[in-house]
Amino acid sequence: QVQLVESGGGLVQPGGSLRLSCAAHGSIFSVNAMGWYRQRPGKERELVAGIGSGGNTDYADSVKGRFTISRDNAKNTVYLQMNSLQPEDTAVYYCNAIVLAPEDELRYKSLEVWGQGTLVTVSS
Repeated sequence: QVQLVESGGGLVQPGGSLRLSCAAHGSIFSVNAMGWYRQRPGKERELVAGIGSGGNTDYADSVKGRFTISRDNAKNTVYLQMNSLQPEDTAVYYCNAIVLAPEDELRYKSLEVWGQGTLVTVSS
């Protein structure tokens, strides 16, 4: 079993900052791509930022220059530093990871795993 455990959401005023963390736990051989998605009220889930195992990053246009994704491979953890937050950033943020996990003594399987979601509310 592989689980992603998120932390760091909360209430912040416009212009403020928050840092989200997401750690992968369980029987893991390696963690490949990791990313953050969000689902705003009344909207579909969307990609916010992604980071590959080599550190290459990708961002949604709406967060470029304000959000920074990073990872600590030794801890199987991904972070999302969010600055200059605006009310339209209010959403449930979900962590996502592509994990290589042992299936048996000889084989591995690729799994896509989601975190439970953490609420970020930007309001005065």
